[in-house]
Amino acid sequence: MRIPGAGMAGGVVTRLREWVMGARDGGDAATMVLYDRTLLWLTFGLAIVGFVMVTSASMPVGQRLSEDPFFFAKRDALYLLLALALALVTLRVPMEVWQRYSNVMLLASVVMLLIVLVVGSSVNGASRWIALGPLRIQPAELSKLSLFCYLASYLVRKVEEVRNNFWGFCKPMGVMVVLAVLLLAQPDLGTVVVLFVTTLAMLFLAGAKLWQFLAIIGSGIFAVILLIIAEPYRMRRVTSFWDPWEDPFGSGYQLTQSLMAFGRGEFWGQGLGNSVQKLEYLPEAHTDFIFSIIGEELGYIGVVLALLMVFFVAFRAMSIGRRALEIDQRFSGFLACSIGVWFSFQALVNVGAAAGMLPTKGLTLPLISYGGSSLIIMSTAIVLLLRIDYETRLSKAQAFTRGAR
Repeated sequence: MRIPGAGMAGGVVTRLREWVMGARDGGDAATMVLYDRTLLWLTFGLAIVGFVMVTSASMPVGQRLSEDPFFFAKRDALYLLLALALALVTLRVPMEVWQRYSNVMLLASVVMLLIVLVVGSSVNGASRWIALGPLRIQPAELSKLSLFCYLASYLVRKVEEVRNNFWGFCKPMGVMVVLAVLLLAQPDLGTVVVLFVTTLAMLFLAGAKLWQFLAIIGSGIFAVILLIIAEPYRMRRVTSFWDPWEDPFGSGYQLTQSLMAFGRGEFWGQGLGNSVQKLEYLPEAHTDFIFSIIGEELGYIGVVLALLMVFFVAFRAMSIGRRALEIDQRFSGFLACSIGVWFSFQALVNVGAAAGMLPTKGLTLPLISYGGSSLIIMSTAIVLLLRIDYETRLSKAQAFTRGAR
């Protein structure tokens, strides 16, 4: 017996699912969706979670600094609008343009990193920002995207040299070292680690030899150890990470407060807005340690959902890169894979630092932590993924149409 209306309800559900997920790549060319709806919805979801959690976590510090509990929430909303406006423009730029001007982007990043050392504003002892009226630009964030665009362009031109010649392998590492020196002068070791790991991952995908990786990784680990030993504050971070409860009111203060936030959250959390640690017990609660506030207010469930969303964004990025490489769009493929590695590794470092698994590095949680430069650059990277996916799907649709003829 057929239930009246069941077919109509099933059709609505099917159409809703297709609208959210998009048509399959193997569908008819006329109905094929030429962008990744899953990636788009995940990005919107992370941005909404970020805005809600920044609003919740920043109210006490906003009240103290400006007598406005929504001070940081308003600024975050402004950055979201700027990111959206920039995304609408970026989405219309072909990937060929990014490839052509990748050298110019890298040169501009180097110039901005030099400028920030001279006229940059200092926060917590680090000169990382250029103030332009009410806005502050962090050149380190732009340097990530610029380097990855340059490396993708380099690999398109020199992939055989990278695979067969050690000098071809060393050239991109040399460019990365130049940026690393400028970043360490701020100082900003966290960004240097992200650049190093992502650069190695790109060279690995390009097919470089294993012994070259072992040599560079060994040199990189040795350099990081020297950099940690050279700066007392870095050494304190490492020792406090090993045993934060040894000095819970000194070097281990931030991590112990972060761990207490996770402990209070338990499985279901204390409820949105009910965090105690955000009442200025936990420093940087709305930036570097916003994941701790997620754990306290939304509990284990909120933590798992946030991590799953981050993981699937990185997974979609790698999938988009693989499909682009399969049809020989090498610049787009290498860039998409680098964005996936960058996104996932930076999230890993942020979450690891908040949970006490890694030393504190001062890296934001992508699309969630407060920070205008990080939000705009990360959203631009996501838009590049959407553009890459669009061009890949368009190429397949055209091939499908020609085959049908």
